[in-house]
Order: sequence, then structure tokens, then C-alpha cells
Amino acid sequence: MSDVITSTKIENRFTVGMVLYPGMTFLDLVGPQTVLGIFGETLLLWKSLEPVATETGNTINPTTTFDNCPDELDVLFVPGGYGTNAAMQDEAIINFLSETGRSARYITSVCSGSVLLGMAGLLDGYKAATHWACYGALEASGAIPVRERVVVDRNRISGGGVTAGIDFGLKLLAELRDENTAKTAQLVVEYDPKPAFSAGTPSLAGPEIFDSAMKILGDMDAQMIATLQSRTI
Repeated sequence: MSDVITSTKIENRFTVGMVLYPGMTFLDLVGPQTVLGIFGETLLLWKSLEPVATETGNTINPTTTFDNCPDELDVLFVPGGYGTNAAMQDEAIINFLSETGRSARYITSVCSGSVLLGMAGLLDGYKAATHWACYGALEASGAIPVRERVVVDRNRISGGGVTAGIDFGLKLLAELRDENTAKTAQLVVEYDPKPAFSAGTPSLAGPEIFDSAMKILGDMDAQMIATLQSRTI
């Protein structure tokens, strides 16, 4: 697939800086990267070039360090995951987001990545989405919570939890290029979802499934709220 895409010699490619951190959700990253990478360059950013472990234990190889990141990105992107709270307490990550966000054309996220953006002061007064279980932290970060699959507010674009990353990527691609470009990417990745069950939101899932999900998610939202309330960065 990569050889085919390269042979098309797509002009005017944009650059997406995708921030990595330990404990992030792999699908938060790879969904948008798969869509955006067809027409743009994706930089996987971390403090070093050492592999970064996701929450499921598989690793991602960074391509660019924070120090070597281009001064002006077309897109700054942050994924979410169980490691978000720890990342919120990492001064190097927050400082990088704060600095890079000053010049990026678009500031974006999927899942609880929006809370990280909020921690860096990049969502104050902006509408944003996050994972359904993290809206308390999103509000505490200074953002205006909107419970939608993808939320666009000026140059801030955010997606809901995990699987919303592909929807987010297509919406962002339409902003960066045009609707037909986004539709082309959708066809290339054959994105024609038909969920096996209707249980993707708390209201659809019902109380029993909701309780089961919360046992897995735990007190992630409360932990992030506590971190936001104690922030000194």
C-alpha cells in the first residue's frame, strides 16, 4: 500500500506532529495516522527515539524528537489513553505542547488527549470532545465540553473516544484539503462501519453494560481532575 501511495506523488503534503507517551491508546493514534498519512507526512514525536509502549504493551517507534520537531506544524495531534494522567504530570510533554501549540495551524486530539491539551492551556474557551468517561476532566481543563463524535471550534478539532479517531481524521482531512479528498481517503481505507452491537455510548449500552465498562475504566476521570486542580505548570 505504501508503494502505491508514494507512486502517486501527491503534491502539497501537510505535516502532522503526533505526540507519543507511555500508556497511550494505540488506536487513538493509528486511526488518524492511517487516514491522514495518505496525503500528509506524520511525525511521531517523543523525547527520544526509543520505543514508546502503549497501554496494551505493543510499542511505537518515534520518528522525531521534541527537540527536532519542525517549528511550524500544520497539525499538532495528541492521543488519549490510560497513560494520560501521568503524561499530564510530565513537564517536558506539557511544555512541548504549550510551545508547539503557539504556531501549529490546527491543534487536535482524540479521546482523553483533549485533556492533555487542556492541561497545556490550549483549550481555554474552546469547544472540545473527549472519551465519554472523561468529560469531568475536560471541563476542569478549561474547555467547553461538547458530547459529539467530532467537534470543530476554529482551529481546534477533537474526537471522542478511540474509534472516533477515523471520523476525526476524515473531518480534519476535509479541513486541510477538501471533502472529496476526505472521501477518497475513506474509500482507500474502506471505512464503512457496521457495528456488531449498538452499545457504543452509555445511553445505548444501558446500566448493566455501563457498570461493566466503568469497572475497567476505573477512576481515570477523577485522577485527571485532581491533577488539573493541583497543576503548577
